[in-house]
Amino acid sequence: MSKLDPEKIPRHVAIIPDGNGRWAELRNLPRDEGHLKGVQAVREVVRAASELGVRLLTLYAFSQENWDRPRDEVRALMRLLKRYLRNDGDELHENGIRVAAIGRLERLDAGVRRELERLMRRTEANDQMQVTFALSYSGRTELVDAVRQIVREVESGCLDPEAIDEKCVASHLYLPELPDPDLLIRTGYEHRISNFLLWQLAYTELYLADVLWPDFGKQQLVDAFLAYQQRERRFGRTSEQLRREP
Repeated sequence: MSKLDPEKIPRHVAIIPDGNGRWAELRNLPRDEGHLKGVQAVREVVRAASELGVRLLTLYAFSQENWDRPRDEVRALMRLLKRYLRNDGDELHENGIRVAAIGRLERLDAGVRRELERLMRRTEANDQMQVTFALSYSGRTELVDAVRQIVREVESGCLDPEAIDEKCVASHLYLPELPDPDLLIRTGYEHRISNFLLWQLAYTELYLADVLWPDFGKQQLVDAFLAYQQRERRFGRTSEQLRREP
């Protein structure tokens, strides 16, 4: 059986944790039960990623499109998020994990924002691993917000339009210091990226896990890493070019 190479652990892992509702429906349970199990899976995966040496973990926790779900379900998701941020804060902090967030956070429930801001302040000096929660997030709105900021800078005379290039756009994203993901994991049997990190995923390796999110744990994470370590990342170059590089 193949073993993980600790030297080839992906530095930045992004995850689309899909399938909570379907997990519950398959068991004739309320959807809320699926979301509760999903939070438990988040807890396990954060622990496992830290143990395996991941430096950056980005979780698609709540999309812009999720606001269109039934109001009761949105309220339940906000309650779960608030409870997670409050109850897991001690463990995250004690394990040296820094918490960050991306998205249109102003749309979040005020109580959720307070818990999130408190935890981000509390953990900002930690350096074992960073967990970034994408909340009220959309890849397209991130790009729209970046363009708006660039336009304002051009109009104010602070930015020359001729200076706008890929680096300029990247520097106006929600967390410009966050490097592009090495690996994207999607659960839930779906084969799409669902408006997640559209700019950042240009050369990211994709791993589609045939499991619903509540059933995703450390072993499934290891399986994803094993698959990742079998791949050759060429970034548009040929295999021969890579072999010639020092």
